[in-house]
Amino acid sequence: MNLPLHYGWLGGLEAGLIALLVGVLAFWLFHALARRFAWTEGHSIGWSCVSAIAIAAGIDTWNLFYMGVMRLESPVYARMFLQGIHDANGLGTRVFMEIIGAVSGVALGWVIAHRHQDSDRAADAGD
Repeated sequence: MNLPLHYGWLGGLEAGLIALLVGVLAFWLFHALARRFAWTEGHSIGWSCVSAIAIAAGIDTWNLFYMGVMRLESPVYARMFLQGIHDANGLGTRVFMEIIGAVSGVALGWVIAHRHQDSDRAADAGD
């Protein structure tokens, strides 16, 4: 995301809440596509999880991966790389909270969609 959030755990929680919203929106988008194209429920859940994680945690996950794989042998290159990351000390926590938030958002969207469908079924059965 690379937004100017707070540092440490508070920034991780903020990023997780943003990712939760992204997960709910991604599920609603793919749920609508699944209804239109007659996909199974698993397709909408799977694609919404992948897209929500890519959108919400993509940049931070890439920075974490890049920092672990690339050899930053020179202190100058390491300093230049770390200056481009907001809260480099809490990067792992933020990535973890973004992934948990995105998946939880998809699950929350699924629960809301099924409650809505169950209430529609109950209303149709009462007619």
